[in-house]
Amino acid sequence: MSSKVVEYPALWLAGAACSGCSVSLLNTINPGIQNLLVDQVLPGKHVSLKFHATLMAGSGEPVIKMLMNTAVKKPNGYILVVDGSIQIKDNGAYCTLGALGGKELTMREAAAKLARGALVVIAVGTCSSFGGIPAGAPNPTGALSVQEFFKKEGIDKPVVNVPGCPPHPDWIVGTIAHLLLKGIPTAGDLDDKNRPLAFYGKLIHDNCPRRGYFDAGKFARHTGDAGCLFEIGCKGPYSYADCPTRQWNNGVNWCVGAGAQCIGCVEPDFHDRLAPMFQKIDEGGIERLKIKTR
Repeated sequence: MSSKVVEYPALWLAGAACSGCSVSLLNTINPGIQNLLVDQVLPGKHVSLKFHATLMAGSGEPVIKMLMNTAVKKPNGYILVVDGSIQIKDNGAYCTLGALGGKELTMREAAAKLARGALVVIAVGTCSSFGGIPAGAPNPTGALSVQEFFKKEGIDKPVVNVPGCPPHPDWIVGTIAHLLLKGIPTAGDLDDKNRPLAFYGKLIHDNCPRRGYFDAGKFARHTGDAGCLFEIGCKGPYSYADCPTRQWNNGVNWCVGAGAQCIGCVEPDFHDRLAPMFQKIDEGGIERLKIKTR
């Protein structure tokens, strides 16, 4: 006799983004993407991905109807995943999900309605967590992060930010597993930017294998040189993530390990505040912009 399995419907909305977060999710290793979508993530608990425009086989108005009806049929019973920022200028005309009743359904409209009926909202990627590149100055489409959008719309729902450009697949899957295992994260589980401390609790600089070079004052002058990369633009001293210890592509490597600078992609407005990417950071500018390290 099989035990009862609790199913958690999940809706993945893609707003102003590049699909890189979805590609990263597809690269999850343990569990693999097929196991994540088909099997129980935890014993007795299964996440049913009801809507994902890139992965699902269905298309057209029938799937849009199913998407929007979820809020009615499963009130406070589904997980809403938002990938990409939400564009609000001109009533959201710059991002649409499809058609419903002969009219275009904007990301702005869908996100507002579905968020109000969700159990919890996971903002996957820096675009949804903090606005990302679509919200970069001068932000012509009025792109907002999920939390900024909720504030504007008066939506009161818990939001967990999983930033990165893209985020590591473990960060996405691990956040979902936490929801299934322990419920909605509390203040003690998240940092001051609503990121899970399990993944974003330590400064990249503190675990960087080149930290010894920094302490010894040995700095690289060109990409590929031995030494700390701070003088040529590394943002590791300002960025919180476990990239040095977790690494990417099933533990093969990570940005600094490959000789590239950390660009701080897990931090708010990294494309503006931490720019230029490959120049030493203006520490006076950081102070003026009130970017603080813990």
